[in-house]
Amino acid sequence: MVLSRSQPSWLSTFFSIVTILTLSAPVQSLYFYIHGRQPKCFYEELPKDTLVVGNYQSEAYSPHLNAYAPDSSITITITVDEVFDNDHRVVSQKGADKGRYTFSTADAGQHKLCFTADSHANSGWLSGASGPVRLTLDMAIGESNHLESEDKSKLDDLVERVKNLNGRLQDIRREQVFQREREAQFRDQSEATNSRVVRWALIQTAVLGVTCVWQFSHLRSFFIKQKLT
Repeated sequence: MVLSRSQPSWLSTFFSIVTILTLSAPVQSLYFYIHGRQPKCFYEELPKDTLVVGNYQSEAYSPHLNAYAPDSSITITITVDEVFDNDHRVVSQKGADKGRYTFSTADAGQHKLCFTADSHANSGWLSGASGPVRLTLDMAIGESNHLESEDKSKLDDLVERVKNLNGRLQDIRREQVFQREREAQFRDQSEATNSRVVRWALIQTAVLGVTCVWQFSHLRSFFIKQKLT
């Protein structure tokens, strides 16, 4: 990791030594100071298809404490540019005073990472009145397992929720099967009842028809006998 050319040469040498010492470690940790709204940039040679995960935390200088302390009014803007591709910007993120950033490299080459501090408070410290901002940076390059291990608790919680949802889904399915069976039984009973009602209605209609025919025949015979007499 190399400091921007605009910084003093001794700082460049210092961060070069830090880079050499940290290249063998999976996570690179360092801190630096940001003066005002001037961005602090670093250059990193990254291979293709590499996951980069970084955690940062900013602290503002407090004259009352005579030390650096967290300040929730600070916002950090993070940008990542592909130097080999005419400074094509691949990341532009604005976050709180502490947080995380992740990105994957599309092509191999030199990438420029810049950090800019800002504040919503009207204290004027970013204009240089009170002092710089100290930004602590932990960056893991090509360590997807590192990211997964940090989120293991969240994944376990999601797995537990999925299991609970699957259990509820099974209960709902069993209830649906039971309801379908009850509906089938009710439908069979309704169809049987309707069949009996229709059959009884047909029998009644047949009886009434036979009765009407018999009465008509009886009346006809009666009137014929009356005429003959």
